[in-house]
Amino acid sequence: MPATAQPYPRRRRTYRLLAAAAGLATVGALAAALPADAHETKGGGHHPSRYQDVQLLSFNDLHGNLEPPSGSSGRVTELQADGTTKTIDAGGVEYLATHLREARKGNPYSITAAGGDMVGASPLISGLFHDEPTIEALNKLDLDVTSVGNHEFDEGAKELARLQNGGCHPTAGCYTDEEFEGADFPYLAANVLDEKTNKPILKPYWVWKKKGVKIGFIGVTLEDTPGVVSAEGVKGLKFKDEVETINKYARVLQAQGVKSIVALIHEGGLPASGSYNYNCDSPGAGDGISGPIVDIAKNITPSVDALVTGHTHAAYVCTIPDPSGRPRMVTSAASFGRLYTDTTLTYDRLTGDIARTSVKSANHVVTRTVAKAPDMTELIGKWNTLAAPIGNRAIGYISADIPNTGTESPMGDLIADAQLAYGKELDPETDLALMNPGGVRAGLTYAAKGSEGDGVVTYAEGFTVQPFSNTVNLQDFTGAQLIQVLKEQVSGTNAAAPKILQPSSGLTYTLDLTKAGADRVVTDSIKLNGAAVDPAATYRVATNSFLAGGGDGFTTLGQGTNDLVGTDDLAALEKYLTANSSATSPISPPTVGRITTVS
Repeated sequence: MPATAQPYPRRRRTYRLLAAAAGLATVGALAAALPADAHETKGGGHHPSRYQDVQLLSFNDLHGNLEPPSGSSGRVTELQADGTTKTIDAGGVEYLATHLREARKGNPYSITAAGGDMVGASPLISGLFHDEPTIEALNKLDLDVTSVGNHEFDEGAKELARLQNGGCHPTAGCYTDEEFEGADFPYLAANVLDEKTNKPILKPYWVWKKKGVKIGFIGVTLEDTPGVVSAEGVKGLKFKDEVETINKYARVLQAQGVKSIVALIHEGGLPASGSYNYNCDSPGAGDGISGPIVDIAKNITPSVDALVTGHTHAAYVCTIPDPSGRPRMVTSAASFGRLYTDTTLTYDRLTGDIARTSVKSANHVVTRTVAKAPDMTELIGKWNTLAAPIGNRAIGYISADIPNTGTESPMGDLIADAQLAYGKELDPETDLALMNPGGVRAGLTYAAKGSEGDGVVTYAEGFTVQPFSNTVNLQDFTGAQLIQVLKEQVSGTNAAAPKILQPSSGLTYTLDLTKAGADRVVTDSIKLNGAAVDPAATYRVATNSFLAGGGDGFTTLGQGTNDLVGTDDLAALEKYLTANSSATSPISPPTVGRITTVS
């Protein structure tokens, strides 16, 4: 699996959206104004012949997190009435199943949809088995439909087709005595075309029907998927523009008499607040949402009634005006199953369309204070039993949490140090290592997750941090190229949303965020072991294979010479932890400060 980019926007011009609705809770409601006869109950109300409430439950970016995610990956921030915030433990499919099942009660017209990245970059319990456990869990969750995300292509189109259609893995075989049945729900990939046939590799759209109510779903992933997935994963595929594709299939659905349409888009935005219940429609300086989804939403045909989005791992319930100027609901439920979105779509049987003025939506926390769903507990137990001999093995010891948050994170530094150490084993001339931030999928937590004991790092925990099976590669670069690599963090495709590489010990420089583009990396400050980088000298650099192929917009990293391919990156991390820690002498979190940030 490739180490894909940190899920941030890549290319589009963005702007802040400010709307006039005020309030604290993340409850979006388009100006409620239905005819007087539209007062109804959840089951259809007094006038079922015309207006029918349809519940749309949605989530995104699960990434195979069947068990409750640990550390900050398993918490959400909640904004309080007095302006303070608190964190809430959240996530885990045992709890997600309970919450969704409770939410459906009293709602006979209920649909559950997802915005992509259900699998990929998954913890060991799912990733070790090519994500069959997650598909099995989603079937039990009664997921109706999802778009593909970029991570659905981590293992290529053939593996994605297997997840959809079933069958045992071509090399690993069957993991149990029953053949893998595949997904009960359709994966939608309207903008992913086979280069040879020029047709979508999976269904482009799907229509939900119940007692005369018809709602169409169009699914797309971000057009930039080839830039954040390894070349092998997208071989033979074309990724088309999201807006053009959605507009095309909206016309197709309308021609079939389907007037109510929801777009499932694996692309997203960044709200001005990290609190899940932040009202991004509230007025005020700095409020709103930015990122690719803003331009996308502004240009998708008004015939689409709501957008379920993802990719940025952010939480928001916003209204963004469509091309006609009418507000339209745009939602995202963060990631890892920590939230779900509950949207009410009022279907007008007379017109066959959604009464857009009545759309209501809110994000809800998947708290761990509810009862666990027994069928999910059984599923997790089954796959954990199979994974235990591999996952429970201790690979190191830590003295405190090693988080993966921040521009430069302790976990990112630790991985870079591990790759540098491994690089020096392969070639003593190795000078430094660089790690892409999106490949650092989690941190390490001191508190024991199971029976291993506090401070023990298990193989399963390491797998959660680095699940991609990239190799550690060595390449030669000139000093001028190395400087250019660092500038590519904040320029080109990374100008709008910088991707700051995690540096190994000895590499230092200043990042001046008050400047623009490549100038944000202060050239004169770039030093290796205290000495200025010489543009004419040659430096041996360790990276993972994703970066070595020029991934994440680092085209210069794809131009190295004297390549040497080593072992996989998790093995390098395990080797480093084993060599540098023990039960009596655990390793401490690296102190960040290799990058000096000016803002």
